[in-house]
Amino acid sequence: MYTTDMNEGIHAETVTMPGANGDPINAYFARPLGDGPFPAMVLAHHMPGWDLWYREATYKFAHHGFVTISPNLYFRAGHGTPEDVAAKVRAEGGVSDDSAVGDLAGAAKFINTLAIVNGKVGIFGTCSGGRHAYLAACRASVFNAAIDCWGGRVVMSPDQLDELTPVSPLDLTKDLSCPLLGLFGNDDTSPSPEQVDLHEAELKKHNKIYEFHRYDGAGHGFFYYHRPAYRPAQAVDGWQKVFAFCEKYLS
Repeated sequence: MYTTDMNEGIHAETVTMPGANGDPINAYFARPLGDGPFPAMVLAHHMPGWDLWYREATYKFAHHGFVTISPNLYFRAGHGTPEDVAAKVRAEGGVSDDSAVGDLAGAAKFINTLAIVNGKVGIFGTCSGGRHAYLAACRASVFNAAIDCWGGRVVMSPDQLDELTPVSPLDLTKDLSCPLLGLFGNDDTSPSPEQVDLHEAELKKHNKIYEFHRYDGAGHGFFYYHRPAYRPAQAVDGWQKVFAFCEKYLS
């Protein structure tokens, strides 16, 4: 709990960490000052790229008491503005699931070696990052909590599968290794409410610990204050749900 007499601060910087196949990639890292131990959080950025919103989200989690890292999942595509790099990645069909999972699991292992971390690591992602967060929580047993915010293509039809994304994440639900929080807008089309229903049914089928919250009047990306999709009331409630979930499973 914050009180006005506290002496607080955050240290934030770009670091290099081992990603998929041990590749050195860059990441944005932020931590509360103090000895801890603190819970940790890995952020899976969205298709617009490793951008300002995700650096701010990294800082936001650190402000709330989490040692936080956001790896650059597009590192291998080269460097430039986030918009230019993301456009290149989109033109190439996105990053492979193996690469994304390897980078995110690498970030979790990297951050969990720090003496200030309490041994519990969560993963958070929005849009394609929500999908990657869910995929990583199913394929890598290094996370203690997962947060999927409107992750599209968790439910995939056979015609959507390809070399980069060979398996629908929904089909890996049986392997989900930690509790899951899902936040969705009822006006979204990816995922649609019907796809969210399918996802929830699969979680129930495999007796997974989860909670889903669905928001009327909100579509895709309703946390993004810099876009027309922003919905302040739903976003405020959503962030409250995120930090309550983290407090329950990571602190």
